[in-house]
Amino acid sequence: MSVHTPASDPAALRAALERPGACLVACFCAEWCDTCRIYRGRFDDLARARPDAVFMWIDIEDHPDWLGDEDVDNFPTLLIRRAGRTLFFGPMLPHAGHLERMLDTLDAASPAVATLLPDLESLLRRAAARA
Repeated sequence: MSVHTPASDPAALRAALERPGACLVACFCAEWCDTCRIYRGRFDDLARARPDAVFMWIDIEDHPDWLGDEDVDNFPTLLIRRAGRTLFFGPMLPHAGHLERMLDTLDAASPAVATLLPDLESLLRRAAARA
């Protein structure tokens, strides 16, 4: 499965978001960030290896409102959500292996973490519906 962006194929994004039990993995990045550009290829590879998850690449300068009251000061900053619950939100070293191990570890029984993020799934569905 490929990595979605807010401007990607709206039908594919809607279908991915509607899959029961799909895990949302979002990378908040910035176009000017060299680390993000390097990490993008690894993130794409992991998305292809994990078709059960919905991988999103979100440029925070194009979509600052999608962060709500959260600040992103370090890149990449990742979000992992399952069943409408945030299980991880924060910066992560740009090594796909770290994210892969985290995805192997986090499940429906993992505790939720509090964030000031808006409901990202709803924002993505609205963006896909408008496109």
